[in-house]
Formats: sequence, structure tokens, C-alpha cells
Amino acid sequence: MMFYKIPVAWLQLTHNRTRLFVALAGIAFAVILIFMQMGLRAALFESAVRLHSNLQGEIFLISPRSTALIGMSQFSERRLLQALAFPEVELVSPIYVDYGQWKNPQTGQTRQIFVTGFEPSDRIFQLPGVVQHTDQLTLPDTVLFDQASRPEFGPVAAQFRQDNAVNTEIEVRQVTVVGLFKMGASFGADGNIMTSNVNFLRIFDRRTKGLIDIGLIRLKPLSNVNEVVARMRRYFHEDVKVFTKQELIDFEKNYWQTSTAIGFIFDLGVVIGLIVGIVFVYQVLYTDVSHHLREYATLKAIGYSNNYLLYVVFQEAFILAILGYIPGFAITLGIYDLTLKATLLPIQMEFVRAFNVQLLTIFMCFIGGLIAVTQLQKADPADIF
Repeated sequence: MMFYKIPVAWLQLTHNRTRLFVALAGIAFAVILIFMQMGLRAALFESAVRLHSNLQGEIFLISPRSTALIGMSQFSERRLLQALAFPEVELVSPIYVDYGQWKNPQTGQTRQIFVTGFEPSDRIFQLPGVVQHTDQLTLPDTVLFDQASRPEFGPVAAQFRQDNAVNTEIEVRQVTVVGLFKMGASFGADGNIMTSNVNFLRIFDRRTKGLIDIGLIRLKPLSNVNEVVARMRRYFHEDVKVFTKQELIDFEKNYWQTSTAIGFIFDLGVVIGLIVGIVFVYQVLYTDVSHHLREYATLKAIGYSNNYLLYVVFQEAFILAILGYIPGFAITLGIYDLTLKATLLPIQMEFVRAFNVQLLTIFMCFIGGLIAVTQLQKADPADIF
């Protein structure tokens, strides 16, 4: 019982402090790698569905050929208008999306920007800035600019605050910025502007009026959304897809997860981080066991079981997991902030992610310890003495 009061695992680890610090650095590196992969993956999904999340509607129609917001196909607006036949429907509103060449008002250089066109009177967006300036979009050739767009589009926000208007071009058409809103860049778009559906068709004169990208449907209060969706799916058959808002968000996320290499790369990064951590922990614990093999054999000779020796090694693994996680977590906070400022992606620490990475770190260290304890099987007093 006296032996259980001696912190054997801690004394083993701190016996060679240089090796301990190297181990903690390796574990912290693995923790940072896992945090970054998870954070960027979450930022990818969150930024990809910002537009969807801010739409004020319960049901959405898209073409069955559409793959994601960056790959929309058009369908006839008549199909959207047919939804008015359902008594629960309060409003239908067409939405146009496309990429256009934005001219930097300061340098004159062009860059691709994401453009959304909608009917201003329908009030389908709840984004701050869009609500306040919606009426101004009824004027010809007016747009709202996303102040969280990347700086390569020019100092539009600063110039607007100074002059209360910014004149530039998009798709070689003169437009005036009459307001700012904040949505943010994503992996699919470095910047965003919004305008009325009439102005949208003026900018993209190649587009045909009546062929829309998204159909928004707003239901009357107390309507059963799932029931209406089921009836609409039977009504529209397969020439349009009918989604609830959450299904539309899941549809977008699924595209980035399964139909692009980005989701796989981030998942692979997490696995690589775990492997790196396991290797570091294994090397430290294996070396520790090897250097103290005679001591372990002595313990076995005086009556301690293999299970107790395994318990000591796993204690070491747990201590490494906790001590290595702390600096990894702290450094990640700084890297998250740096990444947010550099890329404008919504990357931030979340409690659930921090907790999950802590569990992964403990699991990682236990696996490294499990591999290392195979060396203890060699600790036979008869062979060593």
C-alpha cells in the first residue's frame, strides 16, 4: 500500500526532463494539427451555408442538376409559382446567383465575386445591413457590398463610410454601392454582393428572365412544414428538388464533404495528427521502459504483477496527454485568431471541439502507451539477473 502512494509514473517522466519536454512538444504539435484540421473543416461548412442560414423561408426549390451553391442550375420560375396552389403557402420568391467580375475601384483590377439577386419587397434576408438598405436596391444599378469580403476587392467599406457611395463596375456594367452588409468569405467565394433581381438581370444580360436558381417558399404561421414538403414532392415529381431549410443546409455541407477533396483532406489531417502523436508517445514510453527494464524486473521479482506495471505506463500516458494538450490548446487559440484575420473564415474555438480533441489526445497517448508496454513482457527477472 505504501508503494501506491509513491508517484512512480510522474517520477519516471520527470527523471529525464529533456525527453519529457520533447515529448510534450510532439504531443502539442499533434494537438495543434488536429485542432487546425477540425477548425478549418468547421469553418468550411459554416461559411458555405451562411447564405442558406440567413434566408427567411421554410421550403426551397432547386434544380435536380444543382450540386451546390457554387454549381447551381436554373429551372423555370413557373414551377415556383405553382407552389402558390398550396393553401399553406404565404409567399414565393425567386433567387438568382452567379459569379461576376468585380472591378476594384482603387486599382482597376478585376476579381470574381459572388452575386445574389432577389426581390427586395419580399424581405427574404435577415442579414444586418441588407434589411436596412433593401429599399435602395429598387434603384437602377445599385448593389450592397459584403464588408467581410477579402481586401483584394478594394477598400469599398472604408470608402463607402467616407463618401456614402462607391461607384465601380461588375461584368463591365456601372454599379453603385449603396449599403454594406456582413456575411463573410467562404471556400467558394472570396466576396459577396447583393442586388435586386432586376439589377441582377441587367448585370448578367446573358441570363434569361424566368430561369431562376433557388425558389424560396414562406409558409403561413402554424403550417406543418414536413407535411407540405411531402405533398410538394409528390406534386413536383423529379423535375425540381424540394428541401426544408435544414435539408438545404445539409445538401450544401454534403457536397463539400463528399464531392470535393477538401473534406477528405481535413479528415486525413486529423488522422495524420493522431499518428504523429502516437509515434511521439510510443518513442518516449518505449525508451523509458527500456531504460528502466531492470527496475521493472525488480518490481516483478518482489511480487508486483504485470497489471500494475501496465498501470504505471498508462498513468504516464495520461499525464503526457494532459500536459501536452495544454500548450497545444493555448497555441491553437493564437493560430485561430491569426487565421481568422488572414482569411476572414469563421474559424473559432468551440467547447465541444476542445473537449473532443482532449479525448482524442488521451486516446492517442493510450494507444502509444499500449504499443510501448509490449517491452514490459521482456522484464523477466530470471533473464535480466
